[in-house]
Amino acid sequence: MKKTVLFGALTVAGLAASAGFAGTLDDVKARGKLNCGVTTGLVGFAAPDANGEWQGFDVGVCRAVAAAVLGDPAAVEFVPTTGKTRFTALASGEIDMLARNTTWTFSRDVDLKFEFVGINYYDGQGFMVPKELGVSSAKELDGATVCIQTGTTTELNLADFFRANNISYEPVPIETNAEAQPLYLEGACDVYTTDASGLAATRAAFENPGDHVVLPEIISKEPLGPLVRHGDNDWGDIVRWTLNALIAAEELGITSANIEELKGGTGNPEINRLLGTEGSLGEMLGLDADWAARAVAAGGNYGEVFEKNIGENTPIGLSRGLNAQWTDGGLMYSPPFR
Repeated sequence: MKKTVLFGALTVAGLAASAGFAGTLDDVKARGKLNCGVTTGLVGFAAPDANGEWQGFDVGVCRAVAAAVLGDPAAVEFVPTTGKTRFTALASGEIDMLARNTTWTFSRDVDLKFEFVGINYYDGQGFMVPKELGVSSAKELDGATVCIQTGTTTELNLADFFRANNISYEPVPIETNAEAQPLYLEGACDVYTTDASGLAATRAAFENPGDHVVLPEIISKEPLGPLVRHGDNDWGDIVRWTLNALIAAEELGITSANIEELKGGTGNPEINRLLGTEGSLGEMLGLDADWAARAVAAGGNYGEVFEKNIGENTPIGLSRGLNAQWTDGGLMYSPPFR
């Protein structure tokens, strides 16, 4: 097993090292579309709607980057990836960026030669069980069968938690969330474990969400965010500062409703710099002055994207929590635009 995991890591790192990635911006412009890796389908984060149009929280980041670079938030080719295939797709150049509820870890950043450009959701791993099981704590799951996605950080977290609490479990390996749902509902596993946000999204898609309980334990830190390959810092800067533009826009009170008015100029220098009416931030990125304004206009600021797709008034029903702005007691914080 260790040899297989090591070989997989070396393969991904080798692809990243050998392909040569400088010039992603030029490639995207020449292609006329952004190839963005997403999950195979997680409602609220990334999934096709009834018309086949991709919608979701992570999708919003992809569309913002496309708007900033290409002037069109619809100029995105969404590439579904699993926990196993996502890194190979990025390393090989099949996708330009990955926005797939992916945890920022040391080995992924360093050993696999990727660059996480920021955090768009602070999460942690949890457990979901049928209410009829009568379980109120994850520490009561001794001997349980657990559905778990392979190729994810949840595998090691799960093993660590059960070992630390001196209890046993039987893993039921799955590759996608779509595969997990019927297995869990049919009773092939007693428990489903993944990021707590993913559990909320999965439960919301059930016919009877109230029949299932997310247990109180959060057993890990899962800082989720978009990533690009090592070796093309210019492209990394564009994706990083597009995400920062969405976060900063919320703090500064820039919304999809008032952005056209604010583009006319304001008394706030940082708003003016962000929206391109002062300074030369766009030029520094190799883009035009309106890049950030287009990114925000594509789907709104960070708070708007959150509330529309996964907020408390959606079926997913997530509160902002740690993902609130720093001014509201959360961790969301953009470096200054200056």
